[in-house]
Amino acid sequence: MNKKMYRRALSGFLAAGMVAASFAGVANAEANTDTSQTEFTILGGMSALSRGYEDNEVLNAMQEEAGISIDWETMSDSLAEQVNIRIAGGELPDAFMGVGFSNYDLTNYGADGTFIDLSPYLTEEYMPNLAKILEEHPEIRSAITMEDGGIYGLPAGEQMGTAGIGAENDYSIYTIPQFSMINKAWLDDLGLEVPTTLDELHDALVAFKENDMSAKYYGNDAGSTIPMSTGFDQWCWGQNVFYAGFGFTNWPNDVINDLVLNPDGTVEFVCATDKYRDAITYFHDWFAEGLMDVEMFSQSDTQLMAKCSQGYVGVSTWWYIEELMGDYADDYVFLPILDGPDGTHNVTVRTGGATNSGNLSITEECESPANLLKFFDQWYEPENVMQLQYGPIGTYFTEQDENGVWLSITDEQAQEQFGKGAGELKGEYEVYGPKLILSDYYQSTFKMEDRAIERLTDLNDFWMPYVSDTTTYPVDCVFTSDELDTIDMYKVDFENTVAENEGLWLRDGGPSDDEWAEYLDNLTYGCGMEDLLQAYQDAYDRYVEAE
Repeated sequence: MNKKMYRRALSGFLAAGMVAASFAGVANAEANTDTSQTEFTILGGMSALSRGYEDNEVLNAMQEEAGISIDWETMSDSLAEQVNIRIAGGELPDAFMGVGFSNYDLTNYGADGTFIDLSPYLTEEYMPNLAKILEEHPEIRSAITMEDGGIYGLPAGEQMGTAGIGAENDYSIYTIPQFSMINKAWLDDLGLEVPTTLDELHDALVAFKENDMSAKYYGNDAGSTIPMSTGFDQWCWGQNVFYAGFGFTNWPNDVINDLVLNPDGTVEFVCATDKYRDAITYFHDWFAEGLMDVEMFSQSDTQLMAKCSQGYVGVSTWWYIEELMGDYADDYVFLPILDGPDGTHNVTVRTGGATNSGNLSITEECESPANLLKFFDQWYEPENVMQLQYGPIGTYFTEQDENGVWLSITDEQAQEQFGKGAGELKGEYEVYGPKLILSDYYQSTFKMEDRAIERLTDLNDFWMPYVSDTTTYPVDCVFTSDELDTIDMYKVDFENTVAENEGLWLRDGGPSDDEWAEYLDNLTYGCGMEDLLQAYQDAYDRYVEAE
């Protein structure tokens, strides 16, 4: 039986997830030294705005440099369907690009030989640019290494952090998703200082309500004042930042909500701790007093923005003050991380955007992987990835500053020269695939967007001084098939159970001792809490070992 027939025979078996219990030790491939092949076929995705890749000057220049030519089979629609047809039928291209395979896919297709193990090529001999990055960023290698030790796709991701604005430490733009803010004009009118504790904020919210500040200060209808309005457990507009006074901030996240990594390397669910119970009990009193918006559990982000932009709300959370508060933005200032009843606070920071390896995989049909990887190694040169992401020098990037950093075209310039905005221009030239933009590129190669600079400056200068511990569970952890099955079985029920009870207790009060005990039993025996903890712990331990 040849490999294609073998793969088809196994396709149903693998699709059902019935992979061997452990692949440890399977990945022991050696580099293929054949360099005879110079013409390659690549199947993949592209933007709906794309002009196609055949005449892309950046790609063509890199092909010429690598001494190869590529037949591009790219599409913006029906990509997943076409990929499945080609794999199931054994009609493989030399590589798939911009498909977005999951780690589960990569592991399966690596196990049956559809995708080759790229780890022997991630060396100075074959891919010097990428090898240097992996040496300097071992966490990236960890993120793309599958459970069997093999690497079946090249890394892709965009790191946008404070190093991009010249800060000494690099904190992701996602580190603290909720920036809290308060109407200082109302405080000044009432003779109050910006609060530094939860109790002081409570008193300020009471004053906002009793003095009906929306009506008094802005002339809105009587009784229109909403002392504090947020969403409920929402990413950048939730109430979670205020829990810092009880020792945690349970942001919604990309792994599983309420999971925290302790400094000693152990994981736990904060929603099963006494400090979580204390926080919910404390803030119920605020809700009962009418200080928190009664619609916080049901409103959309657009509804919150409408209330804030009309001057009704004293305290809220968002990504930027200006975007949320509109014409009233000048009256607001950041509300700092507040100390709780015991005089302390702790911010549970978030990790950055994920690194993935599902955007470039080489198949078993490729006779000379080294030649193709010579082409893709050029993608890991900063100026090349800049052009692959945004467009070629002379089109999207037209000039450099005094430090040699490229500056992008403005919307006005783009309209004048090309008859379209800068965003549409980017869409025409962007190439999908294994693009890795490191945070320091924004200092060395091309300028970051102005809004991102503003956000990162606020994060670095105002918010990070409140953070004492930057330990966070890495979003790049790679899970085994069994772990993924466990997560798939329990994650949704676990998160829903926590959210439903949290909302209920904030609104109606509690939990009593009996309610709390019943809740913990349900998390443990009905929602697989211990199994989930074990899965996340094991994945993290492997991640650390792989670095």
